[in-house]
Amino acid sequence: MSEYPPGSAEDRQMLDSMPSDKLLDYLFLQVRNLWRVDGLYFLGIEKEFGTEAATEIDAGVWQAMAAIEAKSLQRMFRVCENPGLPKIMELLQRSSWALDQPFKIIEMGKDRAVLGVNRCRTQETRLNKGLSEFPCKQVRFGYLKTFAKTLNPKAEVKCLVCPPDKHPKDSWCKWEFVLQI
Repeated sequence: MSEYPPGSAEDRQMLDSMPSDKLLDYLFLQVRNLWRVDGLYFLGIEKEFGTEAATEIDAGVWQAMAAIEAKSLQRMFRVCENPGLPKIMELLQRSSWALDQPFKIIEMGKDRAVLGVNRCRTQETRLNKGLSEFPCKQVRFGYLKTFAKTLNPKAEVKCLVCPPDKHPKDSWCKWEFVLQI
């Protein structure tokens, strides 16, 4: 049982009665809805105070979220303190951010991992609305670095490419993860 069991007995029973494919669809819908709220808040702040202010606020929120989410996932999946890179990447794949990124690629090497996003829903949505690319490097870097360091203080994250950097059409962002010795 988790530290904070979600929902009432009736809620749990309703979810338990769903076929597994519908339950998964429902889970992804709820993750998507959280990201929609995040995007709507960002757009509201951006409209009122500008992109720079919205980005700074967003970065702070996502750094706080990264620490909360990393610790919650670590407890839920009973991961030891200071896990290695494969376990950090496994938990990252279970994060709300990664679950909302269906077009991600994780390459695991012996001493490093690289996470890349080929297509980005956030960026594609902005472009489709006639908005400019979101300069998300500050936000994403803070999130990924905090997530990894919360799990293991020796974890280091390096941005290989992320907007506002110029990037290839088939790659929005790439991040390198290593453990310092």
